[in-house]
Amino acid sequence: MNETVIRAADLRKVYRGRAAVDELNLNIGKGQIYGFLGPNGAGKTTTIRMLLGLIKPTSGSIDIFGQELQKHKLPILRRIGSLVESPSYYGHLSAVDNLEAIRRILDVPKSRIAEVLDIVSLTGEEKRPVKGFSLGMKQRLGIAAALLGSPELLILDEPTNGLDPSGIQEIRSLIKRLPSEQGITVLVSSHLLSEIEQMADTVGIINQGRMLYEDTIAHLQAQAAGDLRLSVSEPEAALVLAEAAAGGRVALREGRLILPRINDARVAILIRELVERGHDIYRVEERRQSLEEFFLQIVEGGAS
Repeated sequence: MNETVIRAADLRKVYRGRAAVDELNLNIGKGQIYGFLGPNGAGKTTTIRMLLGLIKPTSGSIDIFGQELQKHKLPILRRIGSLVESPSYYGHLSAVDNLEAIRRILDVPKSRIAEVLDIVSLTGEEKRPVKGFSLGMKQRLGIAAALLGSPELLILDEPTNGLDPSGIQEIRSLIKRLPSEQGITVLVSSHLLSEIEQMADTVGIINQGRMLYEDTIAHLQAQAAGDLRLSVSEPEAALVLAEAAAGGRVALREGRLILPRINDARVAILIRELVERGHDIYRVEERRQSLEEFFLQIVEGGAS
């Protein structure tokens, strides 16, 4: 059974009578890249700040590494690296000097600076003043700083926000390597489904402070797969055959049979049986739903 790194139960944060996070449950397994997805203002950053002990929940519980955060905050936080919003740095100093300032606070070996610069692909740029770095390079430096303490858990809040396509690809590639190469569990937040889809293996969708959906990316893609639509003569009579082919999950809408997506072999069998029973097949359409459409359905459904 996969070890749980983060478990939040009934998490709630209220500001001036308004719930920024409302009865949220969160489960993240060891070695996962967990995509925390939601529109701007959905409650992602508030949740992350509670996970990092920066703000206290109004109610609910947070367990990290199997320990209660409020009771074991310092030991837990020593095992976590984070980048919340924009990284802070001294522009006139080099990447090495910026990391050295953090290294002294963390009291880790000097050799660790070269290691993290290599992980984020900044080797060769380490002596340049950071003010000359691109935005993507600054983000990678921020991740390098978060990795200095050799964390077991890395929390990144909108790490690709504001980056150009090249910078986004660099950050995405870096994050995808971390579990396999460094053994790090990653929680990454974003308001962009396309980014989470390409990075994460599990997704949690939040809106108005509530968790609306939590499952694997593969299951999300399967649910958003769309449907098969058949226009046939005598659709009411054809419904029985279609239900047998689709396991009963068939709708009759405006004279058309609406089936969930089934494999090509079962489609061929259904068409053959319909023709053999004397039905005319007017049209067979496959409607594919984009993940963005499915995401909006979840968000809008949760809002309503």
